Amino acid sequence: MKYLHTMVRVTDLDASLAFYRDALGLVEVRRNEYPQGRFTLVYLAAPGDEQAQVELTYNWDPEDYGGGRNFGHIAFEVEDIYATCARLQAHGVAILRPPRDGRMAFVRSPDQISIELLQAGPALAPAEPWVSMPNTGNW
Repeated sequence: MKYLHTMVRVTDLDASLAFYRDALGLVEVRRNEYPQGRFTLVYLAAPGDEQAQVELTYNWDPEDYGGGRNFGHIAFEVEDIYATCARLQAHGVAILRPPRDGRMAFVRSPDQISIELLQAGPALAPAEPWVSMPNTGNW
């Protein structure tokens, strides 16, 4: 397993970059614009340690992030997403967003912290029971 990033929703991308990049000293690793979803993702990392990143998610439409919704999730890369999800289920963890695509799943910690699991390398071939599992709850 490899730690990937922590996602934080921001209301003012320029102000957030002034803090994280300019004041704190993180470097911008990459930026993705999603016009169809109306959001921008900016990934930042400590200089020399680009592996562990902070993902700033800027939604173009104003939104109130009351109730802690500005903190999004913690992401981990896993060697086999199906085996990881099966192990989590065996420990009583609900798979809220099953890996139907062989690439991504979401679960929550006991404290309701959202955890994203991403398949290392290319997506695995779609497989049951994951393909037929619906999303449940919020992730």
